[in-house]
Amino acid sequence: MAAQVESMFYVREKPWHGLGTMVADAPDSAGTLVAAGLDWNVVQQDVFTEKGFIIHGYKVNVRDRDLETLGIVSDRYKVIQNKEAFRFTDELLSEGVRYETAGSLQGGRKVWFLARMPEKYEILGDEVEPFFLLMNSHDGSSGLTAAMTPVRVVCNNTLNFALKTAKRTWTGRHTANILSRMTEAQETLLRVREYMSALDMEAEKLHGIRLSGKRVIDMMDSFFPVTGDMADIQKNNERQLEDLKKRYFDAPDLKDMKHTGYRFLNAVSDFATHAEPIRRTKNYQENLFLKTAGGHAMIDRAYKMVMAA
Repeated sequence: MAAQVESMFYVREKPWHGLGTMVADAPDSAGTLVAAGLDWNVVQQDVFTEKGFIIHGYKVNVRDRDLETLGIVSDRYKVIQNKEAFRFTDELLSEGVRYETAGSLQGGRKVWFLARMPEKYEILGDEVEPFFLLMNSHDGSSGLTAAMTPVRVVCNNTLNFALKTAKRTWTGRHTANILSRMTEAQETLLRVREYMSALDMEAEKLHGIRLSGKRVIDMMDSFFPVTGDMADIQKNNERQLEDLKKRYFDAPDLKDMKHTGYRFLNAVSDFATHAEPIRRTKNYQENLFLKTAGGHAMIDRAYKMVMAA
């Protein structure tokens, strides 16, 4: 396995670091909630017009701690409290799973925790750690979601592209029977070995796909097309294209890899989760985390491109 190299843009944090609170010492979900400031409940209130008439069919979700409005939802929406969403993982702590980070995004509209799985895996000579993410929303934008996020230890790149042969995510709707269906999320967690085995086999396939320098450049150009018109967007594309090229051709952790689909996918993952954005907005870190958690569109696109090469 390549050594950690402290140069260029290398030594970097996982995409979720800098968000939430480190809760590695929390003994269970209750301790995690307190440590991460998530020990509050959602209450539902009626929705009214400006003239004071009730709007039937809808409720407003409010945080009881400070009466912050989290979202307006259908009256069929079933609130999953933070303590309910996280509690089902406690029994897994005895299996060696440990909470690592937890927090809220968008003012409490989304809450999440990340757990480190007990086993480490080796894929093409690199150590890969699987993490388990559980995310819940209180604004009606999404259901309860559990997801696997494998990370290459040497560079903290994520390898969470979608596989046809193994399930990485599970989502449940906010309906009355959601609590009884949360066992599906546990099943997702218990299928870690299945997913990691499938990821290992897929990495071998990607490693077997040889790419010419021209093919690599063509695929990169499709992400950031550069023409003779050097408007601002073209200048930005040119800068991002050069950055992506460096991550493929010059990255220390890829130096010993042949020019393959696996190398290309790692370079794209590196760029997608660690490149400096054109504009660092106030919500940049939160948006990156949400993209990474759900499966980054750029990484999925790179995967499809390589498999079609």
